[in-house]
Amino acid sequence: MSNLAYDTELPEHEMPAQEMAPARDVELNDIRPIPRISIQAFCETEAVAKLIERAGGDRRMAKTHLKVQLGGIEAALDYYGQAPTPNLIVLESRAEPKRLLDALDRLANVCDPSTKVVVIGHYNDVWLYRELVKSGVSEYVVAPVSLADVVGTVAQIFVDPGAEPLGRSFAFIGAKGGVGSSTLAHNVAWAMSCAFESEVVMADLDLPFGTANINFDQDPAQGIAEAVYSPERLDEVYLDRLLAQCAERLSLLAAPSTLERTYDFDADAFGQIIETVQRTAPLLVLDIPHLWNGWTRSTLTQADEIIITATPELANLRNTKNLLDTLAKLRPNDAAPRLVINQAGVPKRPEISPEEFAEPLGLDPIAVIPFEPQLFGNASNNGRMLGEMDAQHAITRTVSDIAHILTGRSEIKPKAKPGLAGLLGKLQRKG
Repeated sequence: MSNLAYDTELPEHEMPAQEMAPARDVELNDIRPIPRISIQAFCETEAVAKLIERAGGDRRMAKTHLKVQLGGIEAALDYYGQAPTPNLIVLESRAEPKRLLDALDRLANVCDPSTKVVVIGHYNDVWLYRELVKSGVSEYVVAPVSLADVVGTVAQIFVDPGAEPLGRSFAFIGAKGGVGSSTLAHNVAWAMSCAFESEVVMADLDLPFGTANINFDQDPAQGIAEAVYSPERLDEVYLDRLLAQCAERLSLLAAPSTLERTYDFDADAFGQIIETVQRTAPLLVLDIPHLWNGWTRSTLTQADEIIITATPELANLRNTKNLLDTLAKLRPNDAAPRLVINQAGVPKRPEISPEEFAEPLGLDPIAVIPFEPQLFGNASNNGRMLGEMDAQHAITRTVSDIAHILTGRSEIKPKAKPGLAGLLGKLQRKG
C-alpha cells in the first residue's frame, strides 16, 4: 500500500459506467478456504457493514480474524495513525473519484507495505478503477455487493490461483445411533469410486467404535489415529502411508476401533487431516459418529455437503429438525443438508411415512431405503459392499443414485407433501 500515488486530475470526460472490474459471478461453493489472516473493514453504510460481518461468519472465512466498524476512510486514517495495519483493509467510500484518490493517498502514508487494500465504491468509473489498481489497490468493487463478492474478492487476493482444486467433502451423520449412517457412507463412497473415474477417500472418524475396517474387510496397522495424534508429521506423503486400499479408486483412513485410550479432541483436531486429504483426492467421504461436541460441530460446519440419515420415527424427526436448525445457523450461506430415510417398512413397527416425515422439516429426502436385513446383514458379515453382493438390487441402485446426486451428476425431483403440522408440536410437548 506504500506505493499508492495518484494522478488526481480527472480526465475531461469521465468514462461511462461500462465494464468496471471483472465480472463477479462468483459461486460460494467454488471458493477455497481463506488462510489465517487479519481483516479490518471501515464502512460508511450499515448495509455494507452488516454484509461484511455476515461474510466473516461464512465457513470459508472461518480462519480469518475480522473486525468491522463504521466511519469509512477517515476512521481508518485516525485508527492507523496509532495502530499497525492488518493483512487486509476493506474500505467503503461514497466519495467522488478525485476525493477518494486523495483520501487513499493519505492512507498510504500510514499503511504497512505488505497490507492489501480493497475498496468498495459507489462510482462505476473505468478510469478510477484503472488508477486504483495501477497504484496498488488490490481490488475495487462497486456497490451493491453480495456476500459472494466479498468472500470471493478476499479469496482472489490470498488464495494461490495456481493451487490445485480442493476435493469435495461429504459428511454423513445419523439422526440417532444405529440408523445406518455409517453403512450408507461406506457404500456411497464405494459407489462413487466405481461410477466415476475419481479417487475417493473414506475417513472413519468414529475412533473407538468405527466399522469401516470391518465393512471393507481391512485390518490396517495405521489409520486416522496416527494422523490426528501427529499433526506435525501430516503431509501428503505421510497420509499416503496411512491409507488402506479398498478398491481400485477407493482408499480408507481407518479408525483403530479400540478402547485402549479415550478420544478427546479439540474442536479443530480433524481440520488439518481433511484439508490434506482434499489436496490429494477429489472426493472425501466422512463417517461422523452420532455425537455432539466441539470437533463434530466444527467438522460438520466445514463440510461441503452434509447427509443426515434417519429412520422414520418420532425421535429421529426431532433430532433431524434440531440438526437442520443448528446447521442453518452455523452454515447460513450453504444449502440445507441432504436427508436419507433408512430402514423404512420394518414389520409391525409404527412408522411415520416419508411424506409426513419430510413436511415439518421442509426437506425432501433424496432417497428412502427400505428395511432389508438379509442384504445388509450378508454384506456386513462378508466384509463386502452392497454392490458386490447384488449389483442389480434396487437398494444398490438407490445408493448409486445418491452418489450421483451428491456429486452433481443428477438431481432429485421434489415430491408433493401432505399436511402434518402437529408432529413437531407433539415433539415439543413430549420434550
